[in-house]
Amino acid sequence: MGNTYRRVLLKLSGEALMGDLSYGIDPAMVQNIAQEVAEVVNTGVQVAIVVGGGNIYRGIKGAAAGMDRATADYIGMIATMMNAMTLQDALEQIEVPTRVQSAISMQQVAEPYIRRRAIRHLEKNRVVIFGAGSGNPFFTTDTTAALRAAEINAEVVFKATKVDGVYDADPKVNPNARRYRTLTYGHVLTNDLKVMDSTAIALCKDNNIPIMVFDLSVSGNVRRAMMGEPIGTIVGESCEIS
Repeated sequence: MGNTYRRVLLKLSGEALMGDLSYGIDPAMVQNIAQEVAEVVNTGVQVAIVVGGGNIYRGIKGAAAGMDRATADYIGMIATMMNAMTLQDALEQIEVPTRVQSAISMQQVAEPYIRRRAIRHLEKNRVVIFGAGSGNPFFTTDTTAALRAAEINAEVVFKATKVDGVYDADPKVNPNARRYRTLTYGHVLTNDLKVMDSTAIALCKDNNIPIMVFDLSVSGNVRRAMMGEPIGTIVGESCEIS
């Protein structure tokens, strides 16, 4: 199968980097992700990545514990930078040129986020990892993924999770839960399906950027998704609910 996409954005949760650990970063998981991204990059697909920080710190949990929400979110942004730099190192260990761009100033360890520079890196077949969220508190890294995808003209957002798509009920609770193959943005928003947060879904809807939700834990799924194989659930403008 030939390449279906030219430029994509991969959204990795911080939890995805934990593997089977209860906290922190699983080096084996990071290496697996890097290897799969490398396979895709080597076929000529331009790959940008937004990474979360929930394996280290979640701003919303800090706020729930009594911390000022904006402060807690900034700490969460710093956690995403730890993940971004770890992933960069794993990619460069296997000779994939990678740049980390931070939405908050960290000039000693990362470039500032500059849209034109990010696009130029992608055109040179470098992986670009966007860290520190959007640089604004009260916005999730899901929303950052939708925003950056629109800014760099990505054709699709890949949301890598621990489940193999979007269901009409929790499959862990309900054995009869049905997995959707395709969904519309409107159905996701109306029914509050937990694909991404509503701001991210609305941004993708406004810019007509499809979202593919797939299971990261299955070996080879990153490559399968980016090569256009029908795995997971696709959310789009004209998708039938099926």
